[in-house]
Amino acid sequence: MSLRRNALLLILLTGVFGIVGSWSTDPTLGRLWALPAALLLLGLAYEAAMLGRHAVELDARVPEYWPLARSRPVELVFRQSSRRGLSIQVALSAPPEFASQSRVETLKLNSGTASVAMLSSAPRRLGRYAWPSPKIRVGGVLNLAWWPRNTAIDRTVTVVPDIGGAVEHGKGDHGVGAQFARTGGPGAEVLQLRDYRRGDPLRVVDWKATARRGRLVSRDFSEDQHLEVVVAIDAGRASALGAGEVDRLSLYVNVAARFAERAVSMDDAVGVMVFAAQPLAMLPPARGEAAVARIRDLLAACRVQQSESNPVLAAAGIRAMAQRRSLILFLTDLEDASAGEQLVRAVRLLTPKHLPFIAGFQSPGIEALPLAEAREALNAYRALAAVEYVNTVEGNVRALRALGAAALTARPADLDRAVMDAYRSFREKRRI
Repeated sequence: MSLRRNALLLILLTGVFGIVGSWSTDPTLGRLWALPAALLLLGLAYEAAMLGRHAVELDARVPEYWPLARSRPVELVFRQSSRRGLSIQVALSAPPEFASQSRVETLKLNSGTASVAMLSSAPRRLGRYAWPSPKIRVGGVLNLAWWPRNTAIDRTVTVVPDIGGAVEHGKGDHGVGAQFARTGGPGAEVLQLRDYRRGDPLRVVDWKATARRGRLVSRDFSEDQHLEVVVAIDAGRASALGAGEVDRLSLYVNVAARFAERAVSMDDAVGVMVFAAQPLAMLPPARGEAAVARIRDLLAACRVQQSESNPVLAAAGIRAMAQRRSLILFLTDLEDASAGEQLVRAVRLLTPKHLPFIAGFQSPGIEALPLAEAREALNAYRALAAVEYVNTVEGNVRALRALGAAALTARPADLDRAVMDAYRSFREKRRI
């Protein structure tokens, strides 16, 4: 129970009357302090009795499946059936694995009318979480106190990879959501109609279009590449570090889910490996929606491991799994010198049969440190450490490219876009 303004005023009157009575010789004034004190006690007893007759109903509208790092509102709907209106205070909060601004909101509940409190949150880690019951205080009818009420909600949220970003992040020619260019070739799908050119074989002539237009019309066919891709996700200890609003593993999982969705839509076969000190789980390359569903289930079960990553063992496992030339996408860190050495060894295991493609996280905060004004000696040391960090990352990228691999780093918000653009470039240039 917490006292409100009217109760504090009665307490103040009790104190004032008590002081006056202690200095006065009038016995009536000496007992005057008991009046506000009695009113306070009787009022609190009345409020407690009245609140026992009022039931507050709560309905929580929480999504059962929540895309990772996607901000959504949670609605808490309150109702009460008594004729007298009630004031309540609600402490809104989310699970610790969600990014949200906890706050206390005051609502007025009228009879038969729903009042809604909303809290926007964004999950930062994969997993299954119970949504916490809000703490509620009901205001007494005499404005003397806030009375706590126990409410329970039985809602569980499953955080899953966010595959919607591939469509929503961009609609332009170079955005993630752009359609991949199709090149002419010996495929079965018609790419376009054009005027007949001398030397075109009779099988490419579209006779129906020729009859409509009154001149010879030929068909260009799309080129069916049917590539194989394996996505290797680093779930080692370093993947628990932050990458924007989520940890690095969550960033990698989102990029992998969107990439798999896009690759399957291009009729490419996609496989996945999750690794730390050793391979943890793998799916061989496959096509179709069933393959995407299996990949989503595997990614949703990813958790950060407490061991260091070993991309060499992951590369050995991929080499045994991928029988034909494939694009091997590593989503891992490029900021550590020892990690760069292991990635070099992994690339040597995979080349020249496969095309390794290493994509890593780039910290915008660290990159900005060398450009900031150094007002203190500690800032100068931080700037030097940031320069060394940037040089290490750039050196690892150069070393990997020198071995024939593709490598890039990007900021968290741009990583999926950079990966998709590189994938499109590989297809167009037929590097796989």
